[in-house]
Amino acid sequence: MFKELCIATAVTGILAASSYAMAKEGCGGVCAACHTLTEKEATDVLKKIGGTVTSVKQSPAKGLFELLVEKDGQKGILLMDYGKKHLIQGMVVDIETLQPASAHQQNITTPKQQTSVDVTTIPVSNAVIIGNPKGSKKIYVFTDPDCPYCRKGHEELNKLAKIAPDVAIHIMLFPLPMHPAAYDKSRAIIETQDHDLLDKAFSGKEIAKPTKESSKKAVDEIVKFANAHGISGTPTMVMPDGTIQVGMRDAETMKKMIEGK
Repeated sequence: MFKELCIATAVTGILAASSYAMAKEGCGGVCAACHTLTEKEATDVLKKIGGTVTSVKQSPAKGLFELLVEKDGQKGILLMDYGKKHLIQGMVVDIETLQPASAHQQNITTPKQQTSVDVTTIPVSNAVIIGNPKGSKKIYVFTDPDCPYCRKGHEELNKLAKIAPDVAIHIMLFPLPMHPAAYDKSRAIIETQDHDLLDKAFSGKEIAKPTKESSKKAVDEIVKFANAHGISGTPTMVMPDGTIQVGMRDAETMKKMIEGK
């Protein structure tokens, strides 16, 4: 039900933008001859979300610029339409090979593809626990308060806490670079360990700013762990046995998964 990832939500937008560009009369030649964008211009356009554009190339999907963006020590790809009015979060996929197609492939480090982790290495001291903190069964959910799929999934996690009283749900706040406000929201939640504040943030409401420097280290440790273990999108669950499950499910399904059914 919640298998979609926050990092790959724009296939329809990509196709629509591409079709529009190709259908435009007189635009059937080399796109770069008519449509240009410098790194400085792109960085200025992105000032609301922050980050520095270090490279701009034509995307493999016609009608789009592909931007290589650096922020907080991380690199990522964003797509921008030729009108410089819209951003697309996600990736272009080659229909023939079903593999990601990127003009900056050589600039992006592919995360390690792992199917499981050693749960004893997860930085749980930085988690916010819902459900039963003393539960004999534990799951770990890497989630971002500004990710729309995480917000849907958070409702299911609250339901899971009610129907699975022996489960400790470790909320590992993992703000993605594409959600600039999520970092401070994650810090504030970790600082307070307040479940009401957690729910408020995941319902899309504004919350107070963080006040403690220690919360930066806490969030950064979660981000570092996720990046090192191939967890690149939200939501991502780690089951009690360490199995990585990309996306989220409804509460009843998650309960069965935890029970091994």
